[in-house]
Amino acid sequence: MIKTKKLTRVLLAAVMSVVTASALTACGPGTPADTGEAQGVFADKIIVGNTAATTGDFAGVGVPFNYGLQAAFKEYNDTFYGPKVELKHYDDGFDGAQGLTYTKQLVEEDKIFALVGHFGTNTVSATTEYIVEKGIPMVYAATGITALYNENAVGNQKALMSVQPIYNTEGRALVARALATGENGAGTGMLYGLGATKLGVISTTDDAGVGILAGIDRQLQETKTAFASTVVKQQFDPAATDISAQITALKTAGCDVIIAACNQAPLVKVLNAMKNASYNASVVTSYVSASPTTLGNLVNDGSITENRKVYTTAWLDTGTPDGLAGYLQFAAVMTAYETANGITAGTYALNSYAMAGYVAGNLFVNGLKRVGAAGDKLTWANYIKAMESAPIAIPMGGSVNYANGSRLGIADLAFNTIGIEPTSGTGVDAVHALVAVDHITSLGDLWAQVPAGIKK
Repeated sequence: MIKTKKLTRVLLAAVMSVVTASALTACGPGTPADTGEAQGVFADKIIVGNTAATTGDFAGVGVPFNYGLQAAFKEYNDTFYGPKVELKHYDDGFDGAQGLTYTKQLVEEDKIFALVGHFGTNTVSATTEYIVEKGIPMVYAATGITALYNENAVGNQKALMSVQPIYNTEGRALVARALATGENGAGTGMLYGLGATKLGVISTTDDAGVGILAGIDRQLQETKTAFASTVVKQQFDPAATDISAQITALKTAGCDVIIAACNQAPLVKVLNAMKNASYNASVVTSYVSASPTTLGNLVNDGSITENRKVYTTAWLDTGTPDGLAGYLQFAAVMTAYETANGITAGTYALNSYAMAGYVAGNLFVNGLKRVGAAGDKLTWANYIKAMESAPIAIPMGGSVNYANGSRLGIADLAFNTIGIEPTSGTGVDAVHALVAVDHITSLGDLWAQVPAGIKK
């Protein structure tokens, strides 16, 4: 999910040392104006809610995610005067039906103002239609399902305000990375993209593959018809054990860059099949497969080589001054939350799920600040209007833009490959890590680097 950058214990200690009372004390008025007319809004508090798996197999994701979310709320509550944000949470066990039941309870019985950090593919899939029916703001969905993608949302559709890259949006970015050429900054060694001359796509038939493929097809509409017609596409069931025919078709067509529109487990099948077919081509794929462990194992078994590299997107990036500053702010806030709640300081300061939760909370309170700055009452309509008023910066990331009904999630993505952590040694002592190929770049800037003979 996140572009990794090794942070030493010295850095973490430095972060913890600056978390003092003065770091998070009030710094001026930030109260929304008259907060009378919306449910969940009181003189002293604003109640929001989510359901997330905080026990069972997915607790390792849900627990840190909610801690990061609440850390962001603590930062806001300690810094801005006025009603405090409170989180009402139910554990849905990563079960969609239970998630729908709890979501209805949050909206209709607990009377929350908004859903924040709406968690997990199962629950989000089961509740999207209900959320649109009610029109309650939903800020940040911890999934990228296609149902969240909308280039021109109207009416209650605007209530869905996702952040994580939606599969369709990522498909568009993967096409741009595959086709773009040139360096992003002269002499930096950072590449906009891979400059494919013959593009291939292999996608799974599940929601991830279908969604990414839909985004690929959408972006190919921006290319000349003669080019789009040459793109070779293959599909497979993610449960398939033999995809050699699909790989052979791509190899025979001479595709030099392959977009793997799939999740992590099917990607392993793609790379193994390419190895077995002695097929060398670059592969670009989703941030969901950006696991140093998984990709490192593929290096070790010869599925990833110098002639068959794998590149992934990333939506958070600590490798720039702004990204590092965002990380240090998160780490300070996270540590303050841990200290206040009896958790060992530093437990979650390097946890990517806690970072995601913090992003969700940070985005939500930015909307509150905008409503207050506009002098508006805190209602659903005014909140959504405020969120649409201008792009919103993402801590450790790019920005998300909801203007004019745009509901694409974040489209500003970084670009990584798998390499060796420089301080880890070689051979059996080597530790694999994600290495930056390019820092966060907008889809528009990437598309500007696609050769004129390809794009319209």
